[in-house]
Amino acid sequence: MSATRRQILSRTGATAAGIAFTGSLSELFAGSASAAPGGHTGRAGYGPLVPDPEGLLDLPAGFRYKVLSRQGDPLRSGEGLVPSNPDGMGAFAGRRGRVHLVRNHENRVTGRIGVPTVPGLTYDPAGKGGCTALELDGRNNVLGERVAIAGTAVNCAGGPTPWRTWLTCEETEDRAGTNGYTKDHGFIFEVDGADPRRTGAVPLTAMGRFQHEAIAIDPASGIVYETEDAFERPFGLFYRFLPHRPLGGTGSLRAGGALEAMWVPGVADLSVIQEAGTRFEGIEWVPVPDPQAAQTPIRLQDFGPKGITHAQKLEGCYWGGRAVYFVSSFARVNDGSGATHFGQVWKYEPHRRRLTLVVVFGPDTDIQLPGESPDNICLAPSGGLMVCEDGDGAQHVFGVSERGEVYALARGAQNIGTPEAPEWGEFAGVTFSPDRGTMYVNCYTPGTTFAVTGPWC
Repeated sequence: MSATRRQILSRTGATAAGIAFTGSLSELFAGSASAAPGGHTGRAGYGPLVPDPEGLLDLPAGFRYKVLSRQGDPLRSGEGLVPSNPDGMGAFAGRRGRVHLVRNHENRVTGRIGVPTVPGLTYDPAGKGGCTALELDGRNNVLGERVAIAGTAVNCAGGPTPWRTWLTCEETEDRAGTNGYTKDHGFIFEVDGADPRRTGAVPLTAMGRFQHEAIAIDPASGIVYETEDAFERPFGLFYRFLPHRPLGGTGSLRAGGALEAMWVPGVADLSVIQEAGTRFEGIEWVPVPDPQAAQTPIRLQDFGPKGITHAQKLEGCYWGGRAVYFVSSFARVNDGSGATHFGQVWKYEPHRRRLTLVVVFGPDTDIQLPGESPDNICLAPSGGLMVCEDGDGAQHVFGVSERGEVYALARGAQNIGTPEAPEWGEFAGVTFSPDRGTMYVNCYTPGTTFAVTGPWC
């Protein structure tokens, strides 16, 4: 299925943005416990976007936003300032109807406002990345905001655990002594948004040291799936971590386990697969020779005569039903990929050892996602997907219904440049409250966290 330029522009009024794909989203949600109740098949949009008089966030009529947090403002804990570059995010149910929102900060050593260092919550004092945690009441009023982990680096995405903690991922391979760091980086850390001191700042080293992007956990087996967003050839791998203590609750992942990488027989580069619906049976998992990458990055290690399967821009990852879904945000021949596309969504079914390409974005359609899109993805309350755009020009949160219809749900109205050279910050970290009544999303630059409410169903 595909959406035409006319269909999209008539719905959104956004003449500079477009999105199209081939494939069937209904396959993504078949049997998913995360799909919307009542048999919804996904909204086809909520009408045109209404310009925001405050110049922050354009939404359809009937929707409203609340600014929860902005970079540079004081943290309510008094620990320092709200850090810059908010990225991946997770929302967790708390007591008395409260929500704990855990937010990554993708700061490098050049980050404008680093996560404040806090005793007992800091891994490497030279790292400016980390997480902050917001506590919200049932009306999205901010009751608290504090540091949840500090001293990490380039915290990009991650994912929730079944026991309601957040796994934050470092998207870097910098070693101690590089860029002023005092410790090795490239790890996953567990963060408890309700009580950060329960988890502290302990790297989950057995889960590998590489340019992590996102994770998803099989709630039945406890296996953790991990994406790698490597910037140069050979590109990243898709991993699974087999914990020694699966589903053991907070801290159980520290007990270690085995790290493996996915091998698709006969396919060295996923970008060359261009037809939605293509399936591969008998997927294999190959042990990673050196998960700590002591001498050689994992993607460059020797996996044997068959090799291993790579893909450019492996980013979003989530669990639905009995399958894990992961995103290749884009691939470009000019970068070294085997073929070009503007986004793929893959589905892996562990019980069948089957991998399926379910959605392909561009470039062989009359609409193409600009730049590096799609990026963050999550399930929408009425079915379908919410997709954060990460490209050129004005930035959007798009919805994609299960029928393949595409619509704009939000557009960043904040112009941070000049009228002659406008700049818009990408969206990131889209997630929904436990009751599905609020969409939380970050604007990366200038760092802003929004709560969006409206007629979701």
